[in-house]
Amino acid sequence: MKTKNLFILIVLFGAIIFSSCSKKEGCTDPSAENYDPNAEKDNGTCVYKTPTPPTATSGSVTFTFAHHFAGTTVTSADFNAFNYVNANNDTLSISKLKYLISDIRFYKSNGDSLVIEGYHFVDLTTSSTLTYAPTFDLPFDTYTGISFNFGLDSVDNVTNAYPDLNILNWNWLDTIGGGYHFMQMEGYYKYQGNDSAYTYHMGTAHNMMTMTNEQNYFKADLGAITITNNISIQIKMDISEWYKNPTNWDLNQYHSDLMMNYTAQKLMNTIGKDVFSLGVVVQ
Repeated sequence: MKTKNLFILIVLFGAIIFSSCSKKEGCTDPSAENYDPNAEKDNGTCVYKTPTPPTATSGSVTFTFAHHFAGTTVTSADFNAFNYVNANNDTLSISKLKYLISDIRFYKSNGDSLVIEGYHFVDLTTSSTLTYAPTFDLPFDTYTGISFNFGLDSVDNVTNAYPDLNILNWNWLDTIGGGYHFMQMEGYYKYQGNDSAYTYHMGTAHNMMTMTNEQNYFKADLGAITITNNISIQIKMDISEWYKNPTNWDLNQYHSDLMMNYTAQKLMNTIGKDVFSLGVVVQ
């Protein structure tokens, strides 16, 4: 009997020792979805919610540039061909098209606006210049308008201020106002059976009569846009518009020495406001 009782005591003692050494396993992290408050030992089974990323309220903006002549696409591959007829019935080719835009601005309905300061140089013979991706975080919103300066305004149009433009020989002569070109468009037009050169250059307007200079940039308006994501905005130039509105441009009259021609420069300023429009928008 004593032996049997001793055996029972040993079994009970062993069970007590085993139960005291064995701990309940489970997830012991209170932040986990499957947290077990009774678990004494973590067994690595904790499951966590995937954090929900915050809803984006702004994004990147990229601009691309496309060119056409009254609906006919124009690229550098089309240069030097007499493919175009302007509003004055002049047949012409294009051999160069370079221009400068600056200070792109987005307008809000409450009258506020956001501006991407700086400039971008476009050259149809350099494909990389046909895309502009400024470092700018644009809030998602409905904007009543987008605009930019064609050329540089009176604050920015300063002689030799920009080394990259100096390298490009983009300077405007100091004797006629200084600063920089806004555009260089060149080519040939048919005149009395011959190919005659034209140099349609725009910049500061210098008045030879009064020996004064007038800033000649203009604001190009593209219209309203709603932005809900990262966005690519195409800016379209209709080259044919440089030759009309409010009056037809006569290449026989205005084809060379236009940098010194005050009347021609002011006419470019008036005409240019109809040249640009909003193209394809991707977001």
